[in-house]
Amino acid sequence: MKRKRKFESGAATAFITRNQALRKLQLSLKDFRQLCILKGVYPQEPKNLKKATKGSGITRTFYFTKDINFLSHEPLINKFRQTKHFMKRLTKAIHKKNQDAIDRITASRPKYKLDHIVKERYPSFIDAVRDLDDCLSMCFLFATLPTSFTVKTKSVHLCRRLTVEFQHYVIIAKALRKVFISIKGIYYQAEIMGQTVTWIVPHKLGYQQPSDVDFKIMRTFVDFYTTLLGFTNYHLYTLLNLHYPPQLQLDSEKTDTETKCLKSEAVEEKLAAMTQTLKTLVSTTEDETDIDEFPVSNSEDPDFIEKAKIESEKLEKFQKLFTGKKFFLNREIPRESITFIIRTFGGEVSWERSLALGSTFQETDESITHQIVDRPSVDKQYLSRYYVQPQWVFDCVNSQMLVPVEDYFPGVILPPHLSPFAKENEGDYIPAERKQQIKRQQGIDSGVEEDEVEDDDQEEVPEEEDSEDSEVEEEEEEEEEEEEESEQDSEEEEEEEEKKPKKKKKEVKEKVVTPKRPQKKKEMAVTPGSVENVNINRKIQKQVAEEKHLAEMMIPKKKRQIYERVVKSQNKRDVKIKELKDKRKQINRRNKLSKAGGD
Repeated sequence: MKRKRKFESGAATAFITRNQALRKLQLSLKDFRQLCILKGVYPQEPKNLKKATKGSGITRTFYFTKDINFLSHEPLINKFRQTKHFMKRLTKAIHKKNQDAIDRITASRPKYKLDHIVKERYPSFIDAVRDLDDCLSMCFLFATLPTSFTVKTKSVHLCRRLTVEFQHYVIIAKALRKVFISIKGIYYQAEIMGQTVTWIVPHKLGYQQPSDVDFKIMRTFVDFYTTLLGFTNYHLYTLLNLHYPPQLQLDSEKTDTETKCLKSEAVEEKLAAMTQTLKTLVSTTEDETDIDEFPVSNSEDPDFIEKAKIESEKLEKFQKLFTGKKFFLNREIPRESITFIIRTFGGEVSWERSLALGSTFQETDESITHQIVDRPSVDKQYLSRYYVQPQWVFDCVNSQMLVPVEDYFPGVILPPHLSPFAKENEGDYIPAERKQQIKRQQGIDSGVEEDEVEDDDQEEVPEEEDSEDSEVEEEEEEEEEEEEESEQDSEEEEEEEEKKPKKKKKEVKEKVVTPKRPQKKKEMAVTPGSVENVNINRKIQKQVAEEKHLAEMMIPKKKRQIYERVVKSQNKRDVKIKELKDKRKQINRRNKLSKAGGD
């Protein structure tokens, strides 16, 4: 029988250190990192460090041995070695100052593609769509970066082109669902083929390149993500019968701004403007589609089909939120984000011709319904349109309906911009603005006066609940006191009976005998009965409290600590909610005082 030796199986052979992997693959650290990023291989942490290090216990970077064996068969390794050899030849020619050799060697630079890696990592298209979050965020980031030594011009233009193509798909498919403005940028959420995709677009502000960020690693991610996004865009366009690369239905008329740039640049700029529709491969007519009805058997919810119909009607109405509306953007507005949102929901957008290519109508057009302004006042105003601030567009999308424009006029203090990604659980604090938004979605009109009443009710309701709870507690305390008093009386009576035979005769003689008054006999009478007033809520609360108390008593000792922790966390949450409510009351009082002072 073969003797079993130490560190020949288990964690000692399942993991391999980074230096061992470099020696096995014969790669430099830079190439190894690049290969791991492209193939999706990441470091692992062993459960037993001592066994993985074969008894040394020194912390190192570990990888799975099977992952390194998988990387050893990758054809990109040969391309990396060819690139290394190419760089040696090029540096030698540069040092010799041989220009002919430099030009000849530069022309023969080895190139590689990442198509096979994308197909390998994402066997189905749904897997690729599910992994688009980081891809889109990185591509949108590089599309806004200025070119530098680490950020190449070619990658910036490629990211810009791919992101514009993806935005055109979202516009045509009407897939946008949520938007939110934050300090980091603008968050978008779209629904693509049943998958939720969320990405962030940074604000277009002054940029200063940070020194603590390794752009070489980010560039490796961008190389892979651009290949992935290109595959995804092509497949999404073919599903909608669109040309890829996208082609616009351009007009034959040329403006003054088009003559100042090249034809290719004019097409790219018009495509990035997102104000015109794309050409389709087959002319399709939009017909009203009816949902097929199938008999649902053995279903827990018999109204499933009706609910699905209602949801589809809501979604269709939401996708046509800005249909029939014409928007004109002032030059201080973030043009691309506002245009993308309005066009997705069926609206028309334009701006001044001198600002950028792609304008479709001018400010003097009387059919404009809304003009978006981000300045305190407007000199020339038209009576046929509304002047609103940019937040109105975002709040309309998040509310899934057209919000009243009175709160978004130029110069008006805007209402709080609520996040659509926050989900309120039972017992959480819900702001008054969020409650108002929910009421609007449910079809209940809520104005300013009703909001004030709601705030007052919110201040009064907790007091009523506290009073009811205190009444229940007082009743329980009274019952306990009565029980204790009855027990004490019974004990005193027993003691008195024991002391009675021991009393002296003198004390009996000293007692003064009081004559008993004759009791009057009660006359027979009939009194009308009355219905007993029973507070059902109080009775239910008392019953629930008793059941909760009994359930707590039945918790075993092993799980009691866990229950106490849960109760402690709930109490902490209740304290925070109370602080937020108190803070809200103070803000409401200040606003009322300021309004009274202003009047």
